[in-house]
Amino acid sequence: MAFLLVQCHVSSCAFIARHSPLICSSRLQDMRSLFFAARSFSGASSFASRKKGGPLRIHASTIQAGGITISREDVVKEDDPTNNVPDTVFSKLGLHLHRRDDHPLGILKNEIYKYFDEKFSGKYQKFDDLSPIVSVTSNFDDVLVPPDHVSRRYNDTYYINSDTVLRTHTSAHQAEKLREGCTHFLVTGDVYRRDSIDATHYPVFHQMEGFRVFSQAEWEAAGVDGTSFALQDLKETLEGLAKRLFGDVETRWVDTYFPFTNPSLELEIFFQGDWLEVLGCGVTEPAILENNGRAGTVAWAFGLGLERLAMVLFDIPDIRLFWSSDPRFTSQV
Repeated sequence: MAFLLVQCHVSSCAFIARHSPLICSSRLQDMRSLFFAARSFSGASSFASRKKGGPLRIHASTIQAGGITISREDVVKEDDPTNNVPDTVFSKLGLHLHRRDDHPLGILKNEIYKYFDEKFSGKYQKFDDLSPIVSVTSNFDDVLVPPDHVSRRYNDTYYINSDTVLRTHTSAHQAEKLREGCTHFLVTGDVYRRDSIDATHYPVFHQMEGFRVFSQAEWEAAGVDGTSFALQDLKETLEGLAKRLFGDVETRWVDTYFPFTNPSLELEIFFQGDWLEVLGCGVTEPAILENNGRAGTVAWAFGLGLERLAMVLFDIPDIRLFWSSDPRFTSQV
């Protein structure tokens, strides 16, 4: 679930010039050689390994995530028929690639943070260490995902038990933050979905969600209705973000559907003769606000995938490379 992002390409700009040493041919050759070290799902982690012909061995039975200690037994429950979390996925919890300032994901996250800090000084709260273990209610019900939606299936989501999952999107923290009184926030974190592994798909990746709440006084002062006011602010904010990351590109908006926003939109940029999707967003459904202490307000939300953008900005050929520990990849500052 959540706002979806497809892979796109990017023109040269100041951000790329500062943070894209991978573009030169020698660094690209390095990355191609690193590709083979990253192909194994379990190979990138220090938590799990397997001898040829032997069972998987866990080297660490506990990890730190979301400010708490999580044991393997908390996540991998071999005697629970409702649990479908493998050791290879448990081994990725707590690695926090997005919190490493010299990692491509950390660099991208910080660049987006800088944009919001410069445009909206002191307004946006940032959360990047929330626990990835959430309730089914938080992950699905609180953001109005229908009971029969495909994303709830065991083939799509990692269930710890029938009531608890590894979050499938950063939207899982939306209701929590609203109840805490947050009105402007960015949530970044690792998310988990059962998926086949290839160059552009991986069962663990990273998202950023943005959310902003408006009071009735704000849209009345502008002389428009709340939805129109929020939509205009959303478009201005995200067009600015796209230009910050991609340079002076042309943008356009495409209508789409998400269960938690209405209207729902995708932002596309024009580059190399084609329109390319960048992120999903929309005006928040009133029920989400009403259910979490924000009746009488309007809000917008957006979501983007950090890997997909970083693959473009750093010319990374394979999503598995993000899990490499080789300094040629992880030391990009």
